[in-house]
Amino acid sequence: MTANGITGVREHAPTLTLDEAHAHVASVALHDAPVGTVGLELEGHLVDLDSPATRVPWPHVLAAVQRVPRLPGGSRVTLEPGGQVELSGPPERDAVAAVGALRQDEAVLRAALAGDRLGWALLGADPARPPERVHPGGRYVAMEEHFTATGQGRAGLVMMTSTCAVQLNLQAGRPHQHAARVRQAYRLGPVLVALSACSAWLDGGPTGWRSARQRAWSALDPRRCGPVPTDGDVSAAWATYALRAPVLLVREGDGRAELPVRRGVPFASWVTGQVPLGGRRPTRSDLDYHLTTLFPPTRLRGFLELRYLDAVPSRWWPGLVGLVSALMDDPVAADAAAEAAEPVAGAWVTAARVGLADPALRRAVGRCAEAAAAAAPDPLRADVEAWAELALAGRAPGDDVDRRAARAGALAVLEEESRA
Repeated sequence: MTANGITGVREHAPTLTLDEAHAHVASVALHDAPVGTVGLELEGHLVDLDSPATRVPWPHVLAAVQRVPRLPGGSRVTLEPGGQVELSGPPERDAVAAVGALRQDEAVLRAALAGDRLGWALLGADPARPPERVHPGGRYVAMEEHFTATGQGRAGLVMMTSTCAVQLNLQAGRPHQHAARVRQAYRLGPVLVALSACSAWLDGGPTGWRSARQRAWSALDPRRCGPVPTDGDVSAAWATYALRAPVLLVREGDGRAELPVRRGVPFASWVTGQVPLGGRRPTRSDLDYHLTTLFPPTRLRGFLELRYLDAVPSRWWPGLVGLVSALMDDPVAADAAAEAAEPVAGAWVTAARVGLADPALRRAVGRCAEAAAAAAPDPLRADVEAWAELALAGRAPGDDVDRRAARAGALAVLEEESRA
């Protein structure tokens, strides 16, 4: 057993140099594609309607998902470590088409789950049930072991099993737009964390944070989950970030075994042979897989993957998608939002902790929401205007969830949202 918890040390010729690894990551960071296409991913907590206080056992999760029919909007159904169910829609021509397709798929998914006496609660964090992994997959077992061994056990388990998001995947634009697009996604981050915060309760009680989901992410190793620097060449910055990030697991036997790395070993140290994980140097396949274990607020995957939005109830997520896509993709709204958000661009923790109670964030959120409402396409305008109306009053949909939990209890909220 090595110091990293990986057995079977063997000598192999190196397959990557640091320069090759850096160049490869930079080359795949951002693709040349016109702005406009939108992809959506929506996560929800799976709830047993007859026993909402307990997590759904894994065999029941699998059986229920296997009975979901082919979805009309083309979404894939995938499963997260705590049994959360995710809808991942295909790229659509714009936000209107993406929302329309995912709304159809949500309705079909809910109906299918209801046939198994299951519900789907769209909340940033599970307000009632303790964090618990039910997915037996090797990747998730290794993740849990890595987080535990590196002193991140509680935050890692919460992140994996008790949180849900609505994720937007947006094109990077033409090469001359890449840097500005990445900077805009990060500049807007604290504003959108404050606005979307819908996870004040966790494990049966209030956390004292507006976004317990973001609190969990902020407690994890910033080399894996912190913001990517956006000064200068953003593709090169992403490559540097990736090589500094610790290796989470090593795959062996054609990927059939996934062995956790039990201390913080930067990928660069594996490349150079300073730490020979699994008894070998990494391949390009190892590097590509490593990129899937990095979780910054915005991840560069050829496109921009905005990961910092809490899941919000069904009534609200379409408007949130319309708002965010307008602030990113509409030139007039984006310029207004950039000016409004700049003073709070680094306020990630404040946004997650107090949200719109912070005066500077409240001002920025109100101005951004107004700009988005003015730019929203007609089919989404009413939904975006509803967000703007709340924001200008210093409120957000998460406030209502918080009040209901305080009045009726976290479990009642979880059950109610699962029946939406």
